[in-house]
Amino acid sequence: MIRTDVAIIGAGMAGASLAASVAPERRVVMIEAEAQPGYHATGRSAAFWSESYGGPGVQPLTSASGPFLSRPPAEFAERGFLGPRGHLHIADVGGRSALGALARDFAGSGVEMRALDRPAIEALVPGILPGWDSGVIEPSCQDIDVAGLHAAYLRAARLAGAELHCGRRVAAIEPVAGGWRIEAGGGEPILAAIVVNAAGAWASAVARMAGALPIAITPYRRTMLQLRLDRAVPADMPLVADAVGRFYFKPEAGGRIWLSPHDEIESSPVDAAPEEIDIAIAIDRLEKVVDWRVVSVERKWAGLRSFAPDRLPVYGFDPHRPGFFWFAGQGGFGIQTAPAAAMIGAALLTGRAADPAVAAIDASAYAPQRFG
Repeated sequence: MIRTDVAIIGAGMAGASLAASVAPERRVVMIEAEAQPGYHATGRSAAFWSESYGGPGVQPLTSASGPFLSRPPAEFAERGFLGPRGHLHIADVGGRSALGALARDFAGSGVEMRALDRPAIEALVPGILPGWDSGVIEPSCQDIDVAGLHAAYLRAARLAGAELHCGRRVAAIEPVAGGWRIEAGGGEPILAAIVVNAAGAWASAVARMAGALPIAITPYRRTMLQLRLDRAVPADMPLVADAVGRFYFKPEAGGRIWLSPHDEIESSPVDAAPEEIDIAIAIDRLEKVVDWRVVSVERKWAGLRSFAPDRLPVYGFDPHRPGFFWFAGQGGFGIQTAPAAAMIGAALLTGRAADPAVAAIDASAYAPQRFG
């Protein structure tokens, strides 16, 4: 039997970042169902860091993560993980009220939002069609090196003594004297004092195995495309998003763009794949925004974004199952909030004082107790 202080189920961005933060103090084992960590949501991100993404309840986590992502400690990484991008929220006549709501939501938050008129929008998005006359620019938005960040967290966890067990899907979790016994395919049982639910789309299933609070962490499918166009879009064009949530797109290397129809289709926890109807919807929506012609769909993929009922993450010990720790429900914002989330999670799990970078954040807003 493998004995450890903390067993973390899931080694995507959530599990890896928490492991790196806890392993210097506790023995940690990460249990990953897939042959490689980061196969699901972490490996299918749209790769941007936007302080408005996820809403006002998530923004403090994103903003607190910015300094770490820009200038990580030298022992963690040789360079930062962010690069300049900008986030342009645009609206047609029907979406103008959504732009106003965006400004109100982030008033006083410190997130810069500047209104743009039609000429300013045209300068940023060449070929934009008539009707898209209102916009707000969020200059702080940046691209994020997701693979680099995930690899750095895995490396930091390993150097601190954490073990990574891949290809071991959890089949059973039961309370025993001194903690939890975890049965996972392909290896010995694991006995842990604390079990961490960082299972992403599988978080509700893991909680059911342990008899924990029945929080409905619901996965939703999102589709992404890489398109080759009849022209090269400017490399410094911002991320462009519809204020009412019908699309977003951003430039990629070689003049390509990444495009999403901003779909949110409830799903069971599976290896998500794009559907042809969603691909067609995405391209149709793009063609109603710009005069670009799509030459080919070079790549297409889908990922699952998993949310608690109130759309906020869930961090902390379960109120009914001692030693069961929630670190889930991080939707599409789990990568951009990873540093702050890991700092908060490590403080809650170990009982130590919170890192100064997150000391001002009220972690009770994310506690599982809010669901009963």
